[in-house]
Amino acid sequence: MPPAIKLIVGLGNPGSEYSGTRHNAGFWFVDVLAARFSLKFRTEAKFQSEVCRIDTPEYDCLLGKPMTFMNRSGYAVSAIANFYKIPVKEILVVHDEIDLDAGIVRLKQGGGHGGHNGLRDIIEQMGSSDFKRLRIGISHPGSREYVTPHVLSSPNGDDHALIMEAINRSMDIIPQILGGEFQKAMNKLHRSNKPQATGDKNINE
Repeated sequence: MPPAIKLIVGLGNPGSEYSGTRHNAGFWFVDVLAARFSLKFRTEAKFQSEVCRIDTPEYDCLLGKPMTFMNRSGYAVSAIANFYKIPVKEILVVHDEIDLDAGIVRLKQGGGHGGHNGLRDIIEQMGSSDFKRLRIGISHPGSREYVTPHVLSSPNGDDHALIMEAINRSMDIIPQILGGEFQKAMNKLHRSNKPQATGDKNINE
């Protein structure tokens, strides 16, 4: 069986001015996950992150929210992974994805950064792209020059509801994720999605 996930990192930017922006969808995910296990994040200065731990008879997994700002996410992720000796293959990074429509969520094993600054820095700092990803669709603004303002703005009510519904739906695969059944989690999650977003051709990519 593939290794279980020992670290789930949600990406975002710290500060109240960013809390409701699309780029913080990764933070939203781990906040919901922590609440499901009645956990509260605490600040860990040595990781420049907020962390908590799922510690049950069945599961043992750290949750992290880097407080380094998005383009320095790799520092926080590598600090946690190095301290706890967590291999890159046992890390799941949760992030916003402009190439998926709001309401679509996909799992992915490895790959490039696709222009995402958080993923780019994690790959650089970890020296590997072989971590797993949960990609939360936030829709594309339609033109490249609008990407930055798009991700740093809040979604409208309909899109926000779709994103949160996708995050809540993703909670159904947490037992498989934490248990090392990644392919089973992928199949279950992708079947639960609405029709595929433009540009998302391969659900198992």
